[in-house]
Amino acid sequence: MSSKSKNNPIMKKLLSILVLLFITVQVYAQAQLPRVIILATGGTIAGAGASADRAGYTAGKIPIDDLIGTIPSVKKIANISGEQIASVGSQDMTIDVWKKLAIRINEIYAKNEADAIVVTHGTDTQEETAYFLDLVVPSDKPVVLTGSMRPATAISADGPKNLYDAITVAINPETKGRGVLVSFNEGIFDAREVMKMSTTKTNAFDSPNTGAIGQAYDGRVEYYSNSVREVNPPKPLQLTAETKLPRVDIVYMYADAPADQIDFLISKKVDGIVIAGVGNGNFNKAYMEAVKRAVAAGIIVCRASRAPSGRVVLHDEINDEELGTIVSDDLTPQKARILLMLALTRTKDKKQLQEVFFTY
Repeated sequence: MSSKSKNNPIMKKLLSILVLLFITVQVYAQAQLPRVIILATGGTIAGAGASADRAGYTAGKIPIDDLIGTIPSVKKIANISGEQIASVGSQDMTIDVWKKLAIRINEIYAKNEADAIVVTHGTDTQEETAYFLDLVVPSDKPVVLTGSMRPATAISADGPKNLYDAITVAINPETKGRGVLVSFNEGIFDAREVMKMSTTKTNAFDSPNTGAIGQAYDGRVEYYSNSVREVNPPKPLQLTAETKLPRVDIVYMYADAPADQIDFLISKKVDGIVIAGVGNGNFNKAYMEAVKRAVAAGIIVCRASRAPSGRVVLHDEINDEELGTIVSDDLTPQKARILLMLALTRTKDKKQLQEVFFTY
C-alpha cells in the first residue's frame, strides 16, 4: 500500500471497519460454541511424577487450568472453563466430595451456566462416582467422567486424549438424555454398567454385562446402544448440603470366612450391609447365621456377588423371603452399596427396596 493510501481517511476508515467486522465474526463464532465446564477432582490425570519414565506419581497435583492447556485445539469445538472441586486420588474419594460435586452439577444446570459438564476423576473409584451422580442428577444434559492411567508428566500420558474425547462426547447432541457416562480410552460406557477391569493398563474400563455403548475416535462420536435401564427415571434422592446418608458397609465372602465382620457391623448399628458373596450371591453357614442376626437387628442386608458379571437371582439358591434379604440384581457390591444408601433415605420396606434395585 502506498503512503498516499495510508494517509487516505477513507481507506483508514474502511480498514477499521474490516478489522471490526473480522473481530465481530470471531466473537460471534466463539459464542456459538457449546459451553463446557470441567469439574476437577484430582486423580492420576492431574498427577505428577518424579520421572517421566517411571510409574510412581502423586495424584491431584496439577490444577485444572493446566490440564485444559494441554489440549489447545479443544477451543475450536467448545467454550471451556474449569473449576477445582477437590484434589485427591480417587482412593480418598468421600461422600462429602460426592455431595459437593453433585450439588454443583445441579446448580450449573439449574442456572443454565453450561451446556455440558465433564468431570475429571481418578480411576480407582470413578465407576462409583459415576453411578452416584447418575442417581442424584435429575438433568438430562450431559455429564461425562474421564481420567487417565498415567500421570500428566509421563512419557505417553493418556490424560489429554481422554479429556479431549470426553469433551467431544459431552457436546455431541446424541449424548443428551443418556444419563451419566464414562469416556475412557476411546470407549463410552454407561455409569451403571462400567467397571474398572485393569490395575495399570490404559484400557482400564469395560462393562462386563453389556459392553461399551459407543466410541469416541478422531473427534467423532458413535453410539451403538442405549442403557439397559430406563433413561433418566425419577431419582431416589434430591441432595442438599445437609443431606446425611445412612451407613452401608460391604462384607466380602471367601472360603471358610468367619462371621466376625458381620457381627462387628451389627454392634456398630449400621443401616445396611452388602455381602459380596460367591457365585450367585451365596455365603457359608457362619454368614447365614450372622445375616439372620443382622436382619433381626433391623439391618437391611443385600446379597451381591464378587463375580464381575451376571445377576444375583432373587429366591434362587437362597430363600430371600425367608431369610429377610434383598438382592443387588446385576450391580457390583460397590454400586449396590451406593444405591442402598440412597434408597434407605426413602424407605426401609424390603419390597420397595427390592423394586429400587430392579429399577436403577
